[in-house]
Amino acid sequence: MESLVKFVENEFVQKKEFPKFSSGDTITVYYEIKEGEKTRTQFFRGVVIQRRGSGATETFTIRKMSGTVGVERIFPVNMPALQKIEVNKKGKVRRSRIFYFRGLTGKKARIKEVR
Repeated sequence: MESLVKFVENEFVQKKEFPKFSSGDTITVYYEIKEGEKTRTQFFRGVVIQRRGSGATETFTIRKMSGTVGVERIFPVNMPALQKIEVNKKGKVRRSRIFYFRGLTGKKARIKEVR
């Protein structure tokens, strides 16, 4: 059964080419929003908290601060509405899932940049 699911994923799910990124990186995700008949492009810029899954079911979570409120959004990698992903900064973190980042504010919420 698993092999059948993987076969269908490989054959019918179209893969898009995105740059390599990991947790701690600051990225901008451009995605399409449909409002009635119209479509427009919106972007979401923030720090990658985690990447999970593999293949067609892979997702990544981005966190940004909107004023004083933290906003997180989960994007599937194979979402048809995703247009492009830009890596703005490469961050140096020691973990793959940086949930501790939610509790940090101010200068402590900075991530060192890899040059």
